[in-house]
Amino acid sequence: MALDIFKILGLSALSFLIGVLLTPLLTSFLYKYKLWKKQPRKNALSGGEATVFNQIHKEKEVGTPRMGGMLIWLSVAIIAILFSFLAETFPGDLMSKLNFLSRNQTWLPIFTLIAGSLIGFFDDLFVVLGGGKYSGGGISLIKRLFFVGIIGLVGALWFYYKLEVSNLLVPFVGNFDFGILFIPFFVLVMYAIFSGGVIDGIDGLSGGIFAAIFSAYGAIAFFQNQINLATLCGIIAGGILAFLWFNIPPARFYMGETGIIGLTTTLTVIAFLTDAVAVLPIIAFPLFAASGSVIIQIFSKKVFHRKVFRIAPIHHHFEALGWPSYKVVMRFWIISIIFAMVGVIVALWGTSIG
Repeated sequence: MALDIFKILGLSALSFLIGVLLTPLLTSFLYKYKLWKKQPRKNALSGGEATVFNQIHKEKEVGTPRMGGMLIWLSVAIIAILFSFLAETFPGDLMSKLNFLSRNQTWLPIFTLIAGSLIGFFDDLFVVLGGGKYSGGGISLIKRLFFVGIIGLVGALWFYYKLEVSNLLVPFVGNFDFGILFIPFFVLVMYAIFSGGVIDGIDGLSGGIFAAIFSAYGAIAFFQNQINLATLCGIIAGGILAFLWFNIPPARFYMGETGIIGLTTTLTVIAFLTDAVAVLPIIAFPLFAASGSVIIQIFSKKVFHRKVFRIAPIHHHFEALGWPSYKVVMRFWIISIIFAMVGVIVALWGTSIG
């Protein structure tokens, strides 16, 4: 037990340290090649001109580099390679224990993190080069959905055929077997979480929220005795905190899609690996609130020809109302932590009763 806790917390701290040490190199690279948007967005996510958004963020959006999310997945990749190498080079109980790579727990989420992050990297590259027709530039929404769908399909097939998983546990109720419908359900969940990536947009906001979410799933994995998966969650959280250290206002760089796509797709896989998909709307409540506000805004404008929010996603609505950005960020962090704790309680207590 003590070694398990050391493994989780120790490697999480190491991830943070590696992220901090990588930052000078990443910062130098991003600023040297001016990897930021060359012009502000023209359209809002919910449709129409992005006038309100530009009033709030115009200067910062075109002067701050993207791709800060590289810190997260690079930290994970470095630690995974390092401890796999050490386990092979110095065979023994300690190194074998610290090596968190395992086929049934961490292969798929690490693959998903790298695949999603690389897709996001190329999207960010198109953005800073001024290409693309998406609201913020970059890869079109249809292409993003296609690539995310491919990742989701690979994950669904792995679960269904390799891990022989087709059921979903609902706390306090029991298991529901989806059969072959598990495959499209998995993809739909990934799309739902991916849509929550719109939570990004204010310095420090997404970093704090994702750190709370992955920490919560790390706790669930720990209590399920999935120590390798809990370690991976901790390492991801550590990398996010390293990014957050430099993303607190004024941000040195933004997470970008290389962070958002990788994290949202990986979160889906981890939720299924812990059989805690049912509590995703609780633990990841800010993501659902953000994407939900965009859907509500679009629906209201199409049907009722009026806006519900000054601007969507909802965190920008509060900015438009006059809240300082730091107040929005801190309150969203608090909400995220509270919902993450409630979600963990529901997952563990509901599982024991159900």
